[in-house]
Amino acid sequence: MASRTTKGRRALGAAAGISAAALVLAGCSAGTDTGGGGVLTIGTTEQITSIDPAGSYDNGSFAVMNQVYPFLMNTPYGSPDVEPDIAESAEFTSPTEYTVTLKPGLKFANGNDLTSSDVKFTFDRQLAIADPNGPSSLLYNLDSIATPDDTTVVFTLLSENDQIFPQILSSPVGPIVDEEVFSADSITSDDDIVAGNGFAGQYTITSYDFNNLIAYKANPDYEGLLGAAKTDSINAKYYTDSSNLKLDVQEGNIDVANRTLSATDIEDLRSNDNVKIVDGPGGEIRYLVFNFDTMPFGATTPEADPAKALAVRQAIADLIDRDAISEEVYKGTFTPLYSYVPEGLTGANESLKGLYGDGQGAPDPAKAEATLTAAGITTPVPINIQYVAERYGPSSGDEYAVIKDNLDSSGLFTVTLQSTEWVQYSKDRVADLYPAYQLGWFPDYSDADNYLTPFFLAENFLANHYDNPAVNDLILQQAVTVDPAERTALIEQIQDAVAADLSTIPYMQGAQLAVVGADVEGAEDTLDASFKFRYAALSKG
Repeated sequence: MASRTTKGRRALGAAAGISAAALVLAGCSAGTDTGGGGVLTIGTTEQITSIDPAGSYDNGSFAVMNQVYPFLMNTPYGSPDVEPDIAESAEFTSPTEYTVTLKPGLKFANGNDLTSSDVKFTFDRQLAIADPNGPSSLLYNLDSIATPDDTTVVFTLLSENDQIFPQILSSPVGPIVDEEVFSADSITSDDDIVAGNGFAGQYTITSYDFNNLIAYKANPDYEGLLGAAKTDSINAKYYTDSSNLKLDVQEGNIDVANRTLSATDIEDLRSNDNVKIVDGPGGEIRYLVFNFDTMPFGATTPEADPAKALAVRQAIADLIDRDAISEEVYKGTFTPLYSYVPEGLTGANESLKGLYGDGQGAPDPAKAEATLTAAGITTPVPINIQYVAERYGPSSGDEYAVIKDNLDSSGLFTVTLQSTEWVQYSKDRVADLYPAYQLGWFPDYSDADNYLTPFFLAENFLANHYDNPAVNDLILQQAVTVDPAERTALIEQIQDAVAADLSTIPYMQGAQLAVVGADVEGAEDTLDASFKFRYAALSKG
């Protein structure tokens, strides 16, 4: 496609311990070496929701976006900080204006010019579409966007001194898209995105079979922070069964396994002479979400009663045995989490530990029973809990079997467990079909804000009908608080308030893990402090 000089909008499409296992690299090469960095074959049980940045907010989809889209700000390997990516400069030019100057002469892979108009289009469509499974809630402080010329973008913010906005530009809401390929007001299909070739990241997509196989090719015209891709070609293969993934690792049919193998599989691979284990920092958490409308005594149920609904949440928090999940299910590869912000980030506290269970982290059935009795609730309380094994690994079934046993054995609850495949799960949970359900979180940026804003603002990603105006105001306040000590105190205050409300119950925390083969280099770079996995960091020895 020829380079364009005007900016028409032709829509092709319709309408955050140790984690097991972030990355596994096999000992022998599965790809055919074509030179220029060779070929890597990557296997994963992660599922894609959509590769339209407005249509998904999950790790599987973002793993693709990280390869093919450019960002205004990005995180260099091994650093927690953001720097200009396809931008030449980015800075606050007033307390409410963040000005980005693009590098000159930027192009999409299809030949179209990449200008400030595409940047404005990218963020305007996020807000216009506001897909319930998308990341538009991250733009809560964005007022308007101006484009004085083809290389200048001025973001006007609602609140002054936003400490988070540069990092948000590097998050899942930040991939820059081609306005001649994407729809302005609806999600563009994956097939139309691939056909439009509106990519300007380190890679382009040459072949796409949804949740089966993606073929990537290094983009020679990438102008961003990360530099040229180290690997010329990537084949990403998607698995529905982790046992098949492990088998292909052992047989050398793939070079890299990027999420998710069971703790037992990882333990077994540690003894494999063809691979080595590399541990790195990370911020993955697991948590249980309550739908405030449809949970027992929720707002839209026949027996709606906010006080009783809170008592149910409190009793569940009293009963969950984090140590059992950590040791029995994950062999210590996940560690108990008692806070909304994981350990290691500024502002993390353990507000949940003192409030629930025995006050020391262990469950307390007697306390749970007293809470329900005081609220006038007849037991056992029936509750449906949904989980998604393919998304969070084969141990999810065992994880939720422990939670079910914790609740059932108390005599206070009767739990019905159900599992759904991820693509359907992502639709059903925002359609109020699940009273309580499992989610995990892989952070967009290494700041406590990313464990608060997406979950607890009034218009949040969870769409679980939680709305506490005081919490909302505190989240907005911490984001614009310049003094580090004052901001830390606010972050702690937010966690205490949410712990009292129990919109969610976080219970497990993990870091990143890699199993590296002898002929694959750069895995340590993928375990950078930004928590982002990019295939471009890998190359064959």
